Amino acid sequence: MSDLSNVQDVHDRLSEIQLVDVREPYEWEAGRVDGAVHLPVNAIMSGAGGDLDKDTPVAVICRTGNRSELATMMLQARGYDAHNVEGGMEAWQAAGLPFEAADGSPGRVA
Repeated sequence: MSDLSNVQDVHDRLSEIQLVDVREPYEWEAGRVDGAVHLPVNAIMSGAGGDLDKDTPVAVICRTGNRSELATMMLQARGYDAHNVEGGMEAWQAAGLPFEAADGSPGRVA
């Protein structure tokens, strides 16, 4: 059984889950996981995310795991199977997992 709070498990299951990146636009532009959905935490707090599939697990990521924890709780309260990705994009980068900038160049964690 995989653990959607672990970056490696999230990476290994990208085709089966929804990865929601809740960072600010400048962070998203600097580096993001291919296939992730960008929904800034403030948008989720004000009700965004209704187009996510309630039947598919959601992994929520930010830079370090703090904002995504808040967004995860909001999504769980709305009935989603949501999981906070521990360590966020910093852990993703440290694990050597792929991500890129908006222009296709190598990603960086802003």
